Amino acid sequence: MSASQPQSIFQLKVTLCGSKPPIWRRILVPDNITLGRLHVVLQVVMGWSDCHLHQFSVKGERYSPRDKDEEVNLFGKPVKDEKKARLSSLFVSEHDFMIYDYDFGDSWEHHIILEKFLPFDSSIKLPLCLTGKGACPPEDCGGVWGYHDLLEIVADKSHPDYVDTMDWLGEDFSPETFDKTKANDILFKYCK
Repeated sequence: MSASQPQSIFQLKVTLCGSKPPIWRRILVPDNITLGRLHVVLQVVMGWSDCHLHQFSVKGERYSPRDKDEEVNLFGKPVKDEKKARLSSLFVSEHDFMIYDYDFGDSWEHHIILEKFLPFDSSIKLPLCLTGKGACPPEDCGGVWGYHDLLEIVADKSHPDYVDTMDWLGEDFSPETFDKTKANDILFKYCK
């Protein structure tokens, strides 16, 4: 079996830990996707801008981008190259899961679970976002706790920080809105 030929499709649910109401996405990816490529998919479907460090943690191992000779991450912990790790070697049964940490300062932790194995179908353009709920929090807003504070501010037009916060966010910000079509358009463009 060639690593370049997918054998099945993985249906994954990605949930931003600690978000209330929950912010999540359901996506389809080929089973042979690398963690490096999955990182790109997660950035797109969640709505992040890929301007911070990240890592995956699965079955006691850490994976992140690394130079050829690096064997540890910034914290001195052993790390494996995400570009060499395929999801099919890490997820072997339904309900297997991993953690995806994005932005070690704000600490956006995502729980990724394998919901289903689906037969590979070459007519489905992968990766694909099936559905989701909730807008992605803005970068550098202070993690889940800062985002909850931000939501309180935007919900109260009389709050002293409302005008400045809305200027920073932009008029079109809506915490409930997730645009699946826009996410898929970007996926098709960047993840061919």
